Amino acid sequence: MCQLLSMNCNSTASIQFSFTGFSERGGHTSDHVDGWGIAFYEPTGSRLFIDDKPAYESPLARFVKGYEIKSKTVVAHIRKATQGEVGLANCHPFQREWLGQTWFFANNGDLRNYYPELSGPYFPIGSTDSERAFCYLMQVLSRAFKDCVRPPAWTEVAEVLFEAIAPITRHGNFNFTLTNGDALFVHCSSSLYEVNRQHPFPKARLVDVDVEMDLSAVNGTNDRMVVVATEPLTVDEPWTALQTGELRVYVGGELAHARVNPAVERFLVPTVSMRTQAKP
Repeated sequence: MCQLLSMNCNSTASIQFSFTGFSERGGHTSDHVDGWGIAFYEPTGSRLFIDDKPAYESPLARFVKGYEIKSKTVVAHIRKATQGEVGLANCHPFQREWLGQTWFFANNGDLRNYYPELSGPYFPIGSTDSERAFCYLMQVLSRAFKDCVRPPAWTEVAEVLFEAIAPITRHGNFNFTLTNGDALFVHCSSSLYEVNRQHPFPKARLVDVDVEMDLSAVNGTNDRMVVVATEPLTVDEPWTALQTGELRVYVGGELAHARVNPAVERFLVPTVSMRTQAKP
């Protein structure tokens, strides 16, 4: 399966440090070599970078690591293909428009025999179960708020999502991040961890590469952020595991909502860590 990384902040921040470690998992410290992608929201729009090459070897990934893009919300993904061939069309995050907003979605999981009925306007471009699930969720949201001319509040979106997720999880593992740039919606089926960063910011050392950073040097006393990843990215911060079946919503760099569906665990196939030893 794949690996997820996302960040939500109360003010714009760089994800260079976290992405430096995360991208190592795309072929160096792990065997997720089937593409990668990262999406940023900025005040005047959004950016999406995708590549079907391994993140560890990708010139585009090196560019992103060296280019300081500050954003309040970021979603990143490195792929280990379970369904769909390797190619740009199957690289996450996937992107769609709804009510004047750009939505990004990234998934780690494996949905078996999942072919939801899609009747537009959202259809997959690639051949992954992940993109089919994203299109289905966007279809559900667009129908639930069909009379809206402005985007609904995140509280309303969270209620609709919670009900829409349940039937999808019957097909297998379904960890995902979904965002419109204002709120970050995160669902855990099997493995997701979060860390909260705020003043006083600590020093942190990456798991996947020998890099340490004093986070207080790049953040102000009022800054606040949460980072979510499939597996912890640093060795000296208090990462917390999300519960199976939990939907969390982060707004302004902190947890705004959490709700657990205990039925999700019944449909899970046992999984193990995807980590491998680093290549020499």
